Amino acid sequence: MMSRSVLVLNSGSSSVKFQLIDPDSGASLADGIVERIGEDASAASLTLGEMDLTRGDRVADHEAALRTTFELFDEAGAHLNTVGLVAVGHRVVHGGPDLYRPTLVDDALVSKLEELAPLAPLHNPPAVLGIRVALKALPDLPHVAVFDTAFFHNLPPAAATYAIDRDIAERWHIRRYGFHGTSHQYVSEQVAAFLDVPLAKLSQIVLHLGNGASASAIVGGRPVDTSMGLTPMEGLVMGTRSGDIDPGVVAWLAHAEGMTADEFHVMVNSKSGLLGVSETSSDVRDLLERESSDVRAAEAIALFCYQAKKWIGALAAVLGGLDTLVFAGGIGENSAVIRERICDGLGFLGIELDPARNTAAAAIITTPSSPATARIIRTDEELYIATKVAQLLAT
Repeated sequence: MMSRSVLVLNSGSSSVKFQLIDPDSGASLADGIVERIGEDASAASLTLGEMDLTRGDRVADHEAALRTTFELFDEAGAHLNTVGLVAVGHRVVHGGPDLYRPTLVDDALVSKLEELAPLAPLHNPPAVLGIRVALKALPDLPHVAVFDTAFFHNLPPAAATYAIDRDIAERWHIRRYGFHGTSHQYVSEQVAAFLDVPLAKLSQIVLHLGNGASASAIVGGRPVDTSMGLTPMEGLVMGTRSGDIDPGVVAWLAHAEGMTADEFHVMVNSKSGLLGVSETSSDVRDLLERESSDVRAAEAIALFCYQAKKWIGALAAVLGGLDTLVFAGGIGENSAVIRERICDGLGFLGIELDPARNTAAAAIITTPSSPATARIIRTDEELYIATKVAQLLAT
């Protein structure tokens, strides 16, 4: 085992991903995931060298997921006190208006993150819990928070501003923050490295498709627009989140159903998206298996792909065209069917999909003659976070 490592904890809405990373070389020393948290079919795995450990027990919540993470390291004979850890990096989804740089964790920061929880109710609470559990398990190490919203902090005003009462917007810091920033930045930089061209010359649309999904338009390495807004609910259809919705629905349901604002918040966060439309599952894999015999599963998949395509068109208009369309995230990287359906009809943007390359998950999935490329870049938010942690500690 290398003598210097950073443990990165990435607590998402339904999973905890973790990696042990050498920040000097960028090498992943160990990695794993606890997924489908709260579902009957939870799964946990750890890869350490040639060792692969798996568990299939139900994981009730994020606290249990972190306990499982530490237990897997112990089972592999790599107790976290013995692997040269120099720091723990934590992915935090929402940093609000003030938190956009990698920041050392202290009690004041934890309190601030708890205050921001209503803005990202599926993400910030698990992240805060992960920080608390990790602080207790590894109290002698520096812990660093890296924020998902940081990449989009300087969005152009036209992209960041909501057309609402200015005084209210300024008083409550209501703006479009954008999310999945660690993924969007890492992926867009990897495209430039892959092509061996300056990042400044590229116009990209990045689709981060997973249980949470977002799209961004990036010019010269800087984001100019993104699909998510004040919270991670805006934009694309997601696993349990609605994506774009008419704000008038709030008042309509208040009158028609007597639904409170809190109840509406829970519905569009936890009971909507793929789950709400299909009524059975928030997982694309499950819905694809059933779509031929389940009309609601088919409708959910169709809506997911349609909204992604719609956002591609909008962002392409912002860019004035594009050089490359990038698929990232668990669905974007692994589902050839979803990629095919999203790309279908994008010929007007110069996207000509190559079915064989797409099925094989090649790096480039368009034809050699395609005017614009579509490509798969495996996102590595954990490596990005580890790098930022090491940079902070070196200052």
